[in-house]
Amino acid sequence: MKQIALYGKGGIGKSTTSANLSAALSLAGHDILQIGCDPKRDSTRMLMQGRLIPTVMDQVRERGASGVTPADVVYTGFNGVRCVEAGGPEPGVGCAGRGIIATFQLLEKFGTLTGDVIVYDVLGDVVCGGFAMPMREGYAQEVYLVTSGELMSLYAANNICKAIERLSARPKSRCRLAGVICNAKNQPKEEELVAEFARRVNSHLVQFIPRDRVVQLAELNRKTVIEYEPDSKQAQIYRDLATHIMENTRFTIPTPLEIDDLEALAIEYM
Repeated sequence: MKQIALYGKGGIGKSTTSANLSAALSLAGHDILQIGCDPKRDSTRMLMQGRLIPTVMDQVRERGASGVTPADVVYTGFNGVRCVEAGGPEPGVGCAGRGIIATFQLLEKFGTLTGDVIVYDVLGDVVCGGFAMPMREGYAQEVYLVTSGELMSLYAANNICKAIERLSARPKSRCRLAGVICNAKNQPKEEELVAEFARRVNSHLVQFIPRDRVVQLAELNRKTVIEYEPDSKQAQIYRDLATHIMENTRFTIPTPLEIDDLEALAIEYM
């Protein structure tokens, strides 16, 4: 079983990338489980034709952990992709990372952490104990950084590199950096910048995803690009990403940049 996690700054397009990746992998014949690890609970929405499924935390609050069944939290979406949303606490109360911990505990109890590929879609602005759990506890063995060429997006990606570097030192850790995905914002030299960032943190650029209006059109129609416009260039790019991830064997311990070096790198490509 391949367990991968997509980490990145909020709003960078992790959920869009994750959903299209899961859809592409499913059409390639793989059994896929996607777990949204963000209180916004929108990771699996386009796989569910626009439906926001009940979250694990919602179900635990309503029924108690002992009253929740697999059918309450695992839903089947596009082409058989199984979908789970961790959710989080009520706004202003509690730790958002707690939803991830509760989700993994329940899914392990149910025996539903299975399949050919598990895709974890994780918020990467703050790599606290809860959000780092997929890496720390050995669930996410391959971590992909989703970033654009914008400085704050690279800053978040660099912070995640620091977390991977630290966690990789644990005796039983299997967490490694598997590569960088550039979800473009149409900046000049963006692909070159992100590729160089990937090289400097001891990794590689796995896929460049250009900005394309078909992504917004697909989401307005409550579908992934893979489902909405399967013959489009953008759908092929997501299929290429799926192929590259399945064939990838380069997993490294990253070498994070100092903030001055990161800023200097960004200036080089302005």
